[in-house]
Amino acid sequence: MKIAARKIAVVGAGFAGLSTAKVLTGFGHEVTVFEKAPDVGGVWSRTRRYPGLTTQNDKGTYSLSDFPMPRDYPEWPSGEQVQQYLESYARQFGLLDLVRTSTEVVAAEPRGQGGWTVTTTSGGTSASAGFDHLVVANGIFCDPFMPDYPGAAEFRAAGGRLCHASEFTELEDARGRDVVVVGYGKSSCDVAVALDAVSSSTTVVARELLWKMPRRIGGALNYKYLLLTRLGEGLFRYITPLGFERFLHGAGRGARNGMMVGLQSQIVRQLRLRKLGLLPGGSLEDIARSTVSLATEGFYEGVDAGSITVRRDSVITRLAVRDGRPVAELAAGAVVPADVVVCGTGFHQRVPFLPPTVHERLLDERGNFELYRQILPHTVPDLTFCGYNSSFLSPLSAEVAALWIGAHLADGIALPPVEQRREFVQTRLRWMEERTQGKHARGTNIIPFSLHNIDEMLSDLGVGVGTRRRFAEWLLPVAPGAYAQVTTALLARHAPGPSASSAPTCAWRSSATTAPAPATPPDSPPPPPSPPADTSSEPGSWDARTATPSTPPTRGHPCSSPGSVIRPGDITLAARTRLPWIVTAVTGAEVTAAVNVLVPLVERNALVAARDGLGAQIVDRSGPR
Repeated sequence: MKIAARKIAVVGAGFAGLSTAKVLTGFGHEVTVFEKAPDVGGVWSRTRRYPGLTTQNDKGTYSLSDFPMPRDYPEWPSGEQVQQYLESYARQFGLLDLVRTSTEVVAAEPRGQGGWTVTTTSGGTSASAGFDHLVVANGIFCDPFMPDYPGAAEFRAAGGRLCHASEFTELEDARGRDVVVVGYGKSSCDVAVALDAVSSSTTVVARELLWKMPRRIGGALNYKYLLLTRLGEGLFRYITPLGFERFLHGAGRGARNGMMVGLQSQIVRQLRLRKLGLLPGGSLEDIARSTVSLATEGFYEGVDAGSITVRRDSVITRLAVRDGRPVAELAAGAVVPADVVVCGTGFHQRVPFLPPTVHERLLDERGNFELYRQILPHTVPDLTFCGYNSSFLSPLSAEVAALWIGAHLADGIALPPVEQRREFVQTRLRWMEERTQGKHARGTNIIPFSLHNIDEMLSDLGVGVGTRRRFAEWLLPVAPGAYAQVTTALLARHAPGPSASSAPTCAWRSSATTAPAPATPPDSPPPPPSPPADTSSEPGSWDARTATPSTPPTRGHPCSSPGSVIRPGDITLAARTRLPWIVTAVTGAEVTAAVNVLVPLVERNALVAARDGLGAQIVDRSGPR
């Protein structure tokens, strides 16, 4: 189906905005991207990077499908490197000419005949232009939330500085000063470690301690094998478990719980949480509340050395001045010197440039965004959202959402009726609220179910990455490069020109008991450990019966070097007898070490956990069998 070209405005030039621009340009549309920062990058812009900022993902999983991160980047790139990567991406695909940097969208008004009038400001000059469609890609981390502390005015008058982490960009501003960092998420701990190197004192005030995941479990197993695989995601009960997930939360629940107990026990020991007095309440199950963050290198070492002080289960009640010096008063009555207060307190999720009449049609009565597939409003025409599905795999999630938007504009998605979409979204939102105890960023944070969201979008598109690839992702971290073929397939189907085809789209099928759209793509994998039946030789696939790659691994594959293959003999006997045969069918020498470490680690830690009484903290929330 060929597309009628449209004039499209995209707000934001981060991962979501740039991938949207690339996709929609490829589909034949005229795209303009507005970015209020002076550079592309979104949250990675130089104007928003706090000291010590790095990715949570490794570089192999934190990239767009057809543009891997440079090989010379470290495994966890810095904020500056991510911004440089996005600028290189924009240059490579000819997007820089489409982006108007230092240009803020201040208003977007729907036009009576359809489309939008977008008003911008740049350098003190205002301008307005009409567009057929508007894509909101400003992200859910663009509008900092700041606590309203009593005494803030007097605090600032005495020379104190109060700011959000995204506004503290110069390390030297903390040199020789007493620093207080509010929060315990990744940004707070990153800032604390970075500023500790130059500050006179560093105090972290944490309302609630969160579980942190070491980059390498036991010093050997990269955490990506635990959280960035289908098996890791399957450890947490989805709203509609499918295939092997049903086993994990049914007959296999004991094994699943043992793995969680073992992992929690290892984290407690490795980070010395008991010794440091930083053992969080609850259990590692709370990762499913979207509160997981990677442990910042040097944070717990700083606490152990005494250079970083953590005031746990506490809040700042007032900013004040004592003896002419700015201080922070805490709930328990303690007073902490505070020349600088940096708040890692999260962000508002809102779209300030949309009029109230539009905004109220986007939200439910509880203030949650009502977006089908995290993309499409129910009753606001010519408007879509990209990047409002924040996940462990945010670049890939945003890219697939951009493809969904492109197909939608080409009438390539058969949508269910609006009332059924509304019921579907509300069912999801109620589930998210219960699962996260309300901490789901107003319906925009889908952690830990990144791949489920991607699968559902691909299902709507009627394309996928192949049974073998999806099967491999049960143990291997996601390789974004494997998803590049989705773009190729959709461009062949919808883009203007002689290559476009009339391939049918995936039609909606109603169900009396499930959500109105299919939960997995048509190439849904068989549940492990049964081997896949087809023998396709897509890039990077392998013959599961011989453990021999059918083609060399794809460029930039995060888990392999060219030609590396795991043979059955590479896996220790202890591991082989405890895991499905799938471990003999994946590529990548690193996986060999991972498997050999993971199995004894889980078994050993399960025993230690039982001894320490940690097992009682593991609460299975999967519901009745």
